[in-house]
Amino acid sequence: MITNENKKRILEAIATNRTNYPSDAKHAASLGISTSVYSAIKNGQTDKALSEANWITIARRLGVNLRGGIEWKPARTATFEYITKQLEFSQQSGLSAILCDIPNIGKTFTARYYVQCHRNAIYVDCSQVKTKLKLVRKIATEFGVGSNGRYSDVYEDLVYYLRSIDTPLIILDEAGDLQYEAFLELKALWNATERCCAWYMMGADGLKAKINRSIECKKVGYTEMLSRYGDRYSKVTPDDCKEREKFLKDQASVVARVNAPEGADIATLVRKSCGGLRRVYTEIEKLKRVQA
Repeated sequence: MITNENKKRILEAIATNRTNYPSDAKHAASLGISTSVYSAIKNGQTDKALSEANWITIARRLGVNLRGGIEWKPARTATFEYITKQLEFSQQSGLSAILCDIPNIGKTFTARYYVQCHRNAIYVDCSQVKTKLKLVRKIATEFGVGSNGRYSDVYEDLVYYLRSIDTPLIILDEAGDLQYEAFLELKALWNATERCCAWYMMGADGLKAKINRSIECKKVGYTEMLSRYGDRYSKVTPDDCKEREKFLKDQASVVARVNAPEGADIATLVRKSCGGLRRVYTEIEKLKRVQA
């Protein structure tokens, strides 16, 4: 059951997310609710305004943790700074790029945080929408464009909308999980929105290997797609093993100092994490639960 405390957190997330949309109608569409229901909950009417399923769906879309959990503050790590600058440049210039790097360095957190603070920027977890139809409908939904009905209509409406708004940016995380047809559709979307919309693709080293392998096998579309995304792969972490180890531990230290409770042994946290940011979160969560 969705408690009143959870509803309050969801409403706060809705209010924060509203700044990314040009109108209440577009925001309501992105959340999958009608404008009348949106108006009701915006005015504080939570009883019977939404079903349990609707509350859960909105919480999922906005990343609201219904079981509570610790507040995670953004730390200005090297990864956070690098990706943020790339996203800002891409959005303002309408250019596209690909980032391929090792997991667990803060790529996803940075991308999600960026879209919270920048209008007309959306984040898509491609591992959840691997097919062409699901991907395009998901992008349309995030922008508040109608995603139901015939696929061709959704596609055309999405292209029209992207060409009509200021500096849209689409971040495609876990892009290596996309099926072949979805990759081809991304090329078509890029062509239809050239210079009007920026695309930023992210993934681990497997994404780079998949694209390169497909190009070597002369698979249709991959060479053209890579060209449209700048003909290169960006990377944050150093190639040298010792330098990479130091880089990861430095990042873990920065994150721990921002998020760990007062008096925590930062060096011990970093040592336990081995530089992995998910492990840093786990260790900090343990400490905060002990203090609670």
